[in-house]
Amino acid sequence: MSAVCHVTFYSLSRKFVQEKKAPPKAQEVIYYSLAIGHHLGVIDCLEARLDCPLAAFRDWIAQLPAEGAARRKLAGVERFGEICIDSSHTHLLASALSRAAERMTQQQQDWSQRLIALLQSIENEPAIYLMVRRHHG
Repeated sequence: MSAVCHVTFYSLSRKFVQEKKAPPKAQEVIYYSLAIGHHLGVIDCLEARLDCPLAAFRDWIAQLPAEGAARRKLAGVERFGEICIDSSHTHLLASALSRAAERMTQQQQDWSQRLIALLQSIENEPAIYLMVRRHHG
């Protein structure tokens, strides 16, 4: 019996500083440190926000333009095991997902809307990151 692989989108769920007391540049360093903390075993600062089976993830991103940067970015999770989505990716991904919505199933549209909401949270606070990881069983 083989376990189902899946893809999970995580977002930073906790802040360790009071925003009013830390200067903006210090906040960016702290958020970046938290975002990469999973490499050091600090996973508790990330919260799972969206999860889908790997096969369904492939079908979902297949609705994006084949040679497009958005599809290439999301496909990186399969190639590398994980990807980081930050403020430099939000417009690219949200636009591509919105344009592809008419070709998507209802489930894919729901995932797209949830991801677009996560991207909007990055727009609202650019120091926040999403980590997307592929998990085996």
